[in-house]
Amino acid sequence: MAINLQKGQREAINAPKFTIGLGWDTNSSSTGSAFDLDASIFILGDNKRLVGDEYFVFYNNLKSPDGAVEHTGDNLTGDGDGDDEQIRIDLSKIDPKVSEICIVVTIHEAESRRQNFGQVRNSFIRVFDAATNADILKYELEEDFSIETAVEFGRIYKKDNNWKFEAVGAGMKGGLQDYLTKYQ
Repeated sequence: MAINLQKGQREAINAPKFTIGLGWDTNSSSTGSAFDLDASIFILGDNKRLVGDEYFVFYNNLKSPDGAVEHTGDNLTGDGDGDDEQIRIDLSKIDPKVSEICIVVTIHEAESRRQNFGQVRNSFIRVFDAATNADILKYELEEDFSIETAVEFGRIYKKDNNWKFEAVGAGMKGGLQDYLTKYQ
């Protein structure tokens, strides 16, 4: 049975291979533009910076060079039930320089479309066993991010040679470039 996390809660991840599913629904937009939310992964070293530019995994770079992180592709609408985007993780392949994997969701062209996470509902991140499809962990974002256009959903980090997941739920007014600036 899955563990439902609260913001800030941490839980060990004991499986070396798993999938991260991200999901959301959007309210009817008064801006007249469709929503396009994008999941991005920042693979960081001990210095809280990208191990290398190619360790930024997103819709234009779907796989890390070590093969440990693979984005399954961009969902341009978020329509339908279940996961809108997925990232496969294989910790047995992770580069030894890696100490953290940060999971961020941004709204594509949020400023020009006048969109923010206050117009997004039912947001969640789940970690599940890809072989059985059984949820291991789940975190549902319940905050109202009325001005934020980017949210760090969670992070996977190494402590004492064990991997853990932390439910972060931190919003930022800015976009993907702001996260790149933070982690490069």
